[in-house]
Amino acid sequence: MTSHQPVTMTPRLERVFARGREFLGVEVPIMCGAMTWISESSLVSLMSNLGAFGCLAAGNMPPDEFAAEVERTQELTDRPFAANLITIAPNYMAHLEILCSAKLSHIVFAGSIPRRTEVEKAKASGAKVMCFASNPSIARRMIDYGADGLILEGSEAGGHIGHVSTAVLLQDVLFEFGPQVPIFVAGGIATGRMIGHLGLMGASGAQLGTRFVVADECSAHARFKEVFIKARSREAIATPQYSSKLPVVAVRALNNPAMDRFGKLQLELLGRLDAGELNRQDAQYEVEKYWVGSLREGAVDGNVERGSLMAGQSVGLVKRTQPLREILAELVTDADSALGEAEQRLQGQHATG
Repeated sequence: MTSHQPVTMTPRLERVFARGREFLGVEVPIMCGAMTWISESSLVSLMSNLGAFGCLAAGNMPPDEFAAEVERTQELTDRPFAANLITIAPNYMAHLEILCSAKLSHIVFAGSIPRRTEVEKAKASGAKVMCFASNPSIARRMIDYGADGLILEGSEAGGHIGHVSTAVLLQDVLFEFGPQVPIFVAGGIATGRMIGHLGLMGASGAQLGTRFVVADECSAHARFKEVFIKARSREAIATPQYSSKLPVVAVRALNNPAMDRFGKLQLELLGRLDAGELNRQDAQYEVEKYWVGSLREGAVDGNVERGSLMAGQSVGLVKRTQPLREILAELVTDADSALGEAEQRLQGQHATG
């Protein structure tokens, strides 16, 4: 097993994030979001070995491949990590069975609202369950189903997104349910200073994606990373839904021909729906199939002109590639600085740098 010296927190960060550290079983309660084609065994295990928290992206991976990926991750780290299950994926139930058999420490439900029985099944395997909550009613229901923790992901995030910004979710969900369960905040986060202030607001930790794409150890293609470094925040746009006949989950990505092709695909699928050539479920499957293939073209093959460039608005804060350890250490240092500055303000002093 590969050995890595974990990144450590400062005493005041340990106090602020004690709940998140205990819940995840880590030194640093910073999660790497599950990103298709990117959050694979090597990156996930390294995150965990460095004292943070990795999360495998299940997507709609063939069950045999997913089982092998889980096993590889367990071989590479003996520290806690999670896998992110997409509840609307055709292979979802097979993926859940695999994780329960593998006795993962944490299981994340994403994509849609899981059934109570599915949450109970995951908990019965010994896993701590985390669910996404995009509004108070979903948060309340997930806690009632038995979720041990929640993830708030604002619309600033990359990939498939909800409709509400992180700033509103903090007020709507974190402040109300934070005292009940650990809550981890995602969407638009790329700096340690932001993580420090989220801790002061009551967050148990943070989840980042875009920042970790440009880690040296991330398997994303060099051209994919280069585009991220050059991009501005406003260039990460969300796809529209053309008609309620074809409900699609919005995707945030850097604007390129892949976004235009998706618009044309929606119009084509709507025409086929009207003609009775396919049903809505099949049309939605074609949408997800498009994104999986298009993202592979960009992130794996490096075709940044035609492939999807899924990125959060925090892409404008990404300046360079760095070793993953360096990124995590920088996040911790800057989070601690933010807490120090907050202490000085409370004492009526001015921060001096």
